[in-house]
Amino acid sequence: MKADPPAARLSDAALAGPAQPRDRRSIRRTNLAVVLRILRDGGPRSRAQIAADTGLPKPTVTSLVAELVALGLVREGPAQREGAVGRPGTLVHLDGRDICGVGVEISTSSVHVLALGLGGATAFGHRTAAAVADMTADAVLDLTARSVRTCLTALERDGVRPVGITLAVPGVIDADTGTVEYAPALGWRGLRILDGLRDRLERPVPPLTVGNDAKLGAVAEYVHAQGAGVQDMICITGERGVGAGIITDGRLLLGSTGFAGEVGHMPLDPERRPCVCGRTGCWETMVGLDAIFRLAAADGDPVRDPGVELEERLAELRRRAESGHARTRQALDRVADDLALGIALLADVLNPQAVVLGGYFSHIGDLMLDRVREVVRARVMAPDAGGCEVAMSTLGFRAAAQGGAHLALDAVYQDPGAV
Repeated sequence: MKADPPAARLSDAALAGPAQPRDRRSIRRTNLAVVLRILRDGGPRSRAQIAADTGLPKPTVTSLVAELVALGLVREGPAQREGAVGRPGTLVHLDGRDICGVGVEISTSSVHVLALGLGGATAFGHRTAAAVADMTADAVLDLTARSVRTCLTALERDGVRPVGITLAVPGVIDADTGTVEYAPALGWRGLRILDGLRDRLERPVPPLTVGNDAKLGAVAEYVHAQGAGVQDMICITGERGVGAGIITDGRLLLGSTGFAGEVGHMPLDPERRPCVCGRTGCWETMVGLDAIFRLAAADGDPVRDPGVELEERLAELRRRAESGHARTRQALDRVADDLALGIALLADVLNPQAVVLGGYFSHIGDLMLDRVREVVRARVMAPDAGGCEVAMSTLGFRAAAQGGAHLALDAVYQDPGAV
């Protein structure tokens, strides 16, 4: 039995929690990381505020800030008055404009590459629509390599250096070997995806890692929600497959071997429809993309054509629903009821503060949201759904790539001096 499953590093790196110094004798590298994470988590602040937040002596903080400025990771600027009286304080801001992290999501319908700077600004972004689920693994890797090369070339031209690249893939991942053990939505088994991509890039590349798309999406949603006080949340990603990233007490829940979150395969379908995983009755056969398109449109309808870009098909479903098209409205009501069924089950077991609906739900889920909330309140045992709020993601289809970029950047937050 493994004492430290590979996926555990995803939690340690991406969700290290609020920055806390170990003690005043901590090594300088640790204290640099503490200061940098304070700025990430709490926003710009004066050196005096940083000293108060960390418990470190003010001269130590002054020295650490100076080193981070020299590394190009922070900048000092404009002054603010910290109280009604007294000398204005100079704020320390995250900078790092010359470095970025790259996230690459491979979904069933596209390859999305996104590069984020240390402060969250987008340095590069491009999505290539493709019927990935119908392509061979080699063809998908070829497409991914071309997309990554385009990104790296653009970053080099702009003088921005990537510190890491994280792939986000739907399926069961072995992070140690860079292998997609099983991705039923893509038909992959035992694909050594990092080796395949590295061979195709044919150039020196920053460190490559791979993670599950739903978990990385949850990382992005959690970072996005910081400041709202949400420490327990479930992020449900809706595409052809359905997965979840589960945050509990500010930590990504992984399970004993890192496979927690495969909620799409909960056996909830009373009609026992076959699932791409080989089983029958999985939740994703009720609420995934295939389900909404099957319920809303007949064979031959353009919204069921995988050759049409997904966002165009979802926009057409929205147009039909808003115009009162009966079959579309009935489909949305059916999926809303089935979606609420699974959410209520998860809320009973995990009691989250929030359930965030991402992926395709972020495009048309608002048309179902009132009904989902109503059914969840009716089904959850605890009063008022145990305080659980169902909300729409504002990140949409970029969440997994964004989470990958955040994870790539986390190496900087763990060891700023290594930059």
